[in-house]
Amino acid sequence: MKTQFAPGTPAALAQLLCVARERGERVDPALLRPLARAGSYAVQDATLAMIGPIGGWKVGAKGPGQEPTCAPLPAAGLLPEGVALRGPAWRLRGIEVEVAFVLGDSLPPRDQPYARQDIEAALALVVPAIEIVESRLEDWLGAGSDAQLADLLSHGALVTGRPRPFAREWLHLGALEAKLRFGRRTVAHTVGGHPSHDIGALLVWLANHCAARGVGLKAGQVVTTGTCTGLLFASAGTRVSGEIEGLGTLAVWF
Repeated sequence: MKTQFAPGTPAALAQLLCVARERGERVDPALLRPLARAGSYAVQDATLAMIGPIGGWKVGAKGPGQEPTCAPLPAAGLLPEGVALRGPAWRLRGIEVEVAFVLGDSLPPRDQPYARQDIEAALALVVPAIEIVESRLEDWLGAGSDAQLADLLSHGALVTGRPRPFAREWLHLGALEAKLRFGRRTVAHTVGGHPSHDIGALLVWLANHCAARGVGLKAGQVVTTGTCTGLLFASAGTRVSGEIEGLGTLAVWF
């Protein structure tokens, strides 16, 4: 029997999003528009409490000096390179090629803020990743930023490639070369295309945000850091592949 929550509460809104996720349905974004940013994060927390453990995080900012945003990633949505994603859940098939990191040590809540050296010491691996952008909202583009934030920042899945040992150089993406292909066609080829070249600053913000939120970052979690190639949409039946210079390639099928 489905638990009943008071209408408009984070738990009730999270339940709507979880049902939509399970059934491949869509939620009227007007139900989430009264949310402010803190309320959107509360819906995220309630969503993960319903659908399973946190396997990682996504973090990003629109540009230098812009406040970052983040979302927890369900562990069930962290998928290996070469996976095939088919069915009604994959409607948008938005594709972003990203650089992700794996934590070797936890960064639990504490009174003292985390600094850059704490983040660098905690990171163990760097991996190429493709984030699949999906939405549980009707009128996705018109839903508004807080509604999208509540919907785990439109996260569908994270496909990861072969990991490499972490090196500090990966925290600076100003000259990073990345490619995205749909089938044999290159649809994006960028150099320095990430909107926030200093990834270290994003990770420091995320560690302190999660500590203040009472969850902390945990060893083994994957943190992906935003698109290097922009957002493009693949058709059903497409082989999507991404390439990051120095990290390698990975693919996903639709």
